[in-house]
Amino acid sequence: MANNENPNTGENPRQLDQLMALLTDRRDRMTPQLRRACSYVLENPVDVALLSIRKAAAAATVTPSTLTRLAKEAGFQRYDGFRQVFQDAVQSRRPVIFSRRAVSLQDMASASPDNEIFFNYAGAAIDDLEQFFQPENRHRIQVAAKLVVSARRVFAIGFRDTFSCAYHFAYVGRIAMPNISLVRGFEGALLNELSEIGPRDVVVAFGFNPYATEIVRALDIVRDSGARLIVVTDTLRSPLASAAEVVFAVTMNTPHYFPTILASMALVEVLLAECVALGGARTLASIKRFESTMDAFGGYIHLDSEGSDQSA
Repeated sequence: MANNENPNTGENPRQLDQLMALLTDRRDRMTPQLRRACSYVLENPVDVALLSIRKAAAAATVTPSTLTRLAKEAGFQRYDGFRQVFQDAVQSRRPVIFSRRAVSLQDMASASPDNEIFFNYAGAAIDDLEQFFQPENRHRIQVAAKLVVSARRVFAIGFRDTFSCAYHFAYVGRIAMPNISLVRGFEGALLNELSEIGPRDVVVAFGFNPYATEIVRALDIVRDSGARLIVVTDTLRSPLASAAEVVFAVTMNTPHYFPTILASMALVEVLLAECVALGGARTLASIKRFESTMDAFGGYIHLDSEGSDQSA
């Protein structure tokens, strides 16, 4: 995980009040463009937390690169680390309570019968995807893909709601890379499965607030194994993020009563696509073997252009 500390100043303003004080102190010594960006940030901290770098730059009438330079001026290597301080400050500190969210859904439906839930969910889903598909995550995807492709073995771990993320990564990933395995933890086998992980392996872990106890404990074992860790979570303050080589902090804005995995599933698919692009002939051969096996056993029913069954 990248270090946010400025190597020249030693400052590490992880709290919003510290960061705002630092920016206020330095603003008058900045170039005109940086000063404009700084003024916008100081006056609109909530927008900084919620908007993508492109939208924030447009609102501040500066370029995205100016915001990136401002983040570096404040001691951060990348803009997303800078923005995370604002996101942490505006996030609710209350636990995620599913029943409370369900009540909110019912209140929303009662207040507006015109399908408000549908459109609110659509807006939140679009925002989550837009927040993920940013340049900084493109760089992380490339780094993560190189780790996965070069690993001896790759293990996917997720429990409860995030099990589906880990399962999708492992199932689709194994079609191209047979060295990917899903850690299931069924029938008391979790410790046995984790004991197989070693220093030449990569672990891809999923976990969101509220964090399943099993994933937190499992990653303690993974860190001791020396394996390289890729984490998909909801904030850089997540208990999963410690000692991870790559951390994806995906946004999870939703009116749903349960945390959404929409952006995480998109991440899984684009990560695997990048792995196939890097994998060369080996991954293509694996995909062709999968296709041949499915055809031989009639694993899929294909329709032609006219909708006729072509499985025979």
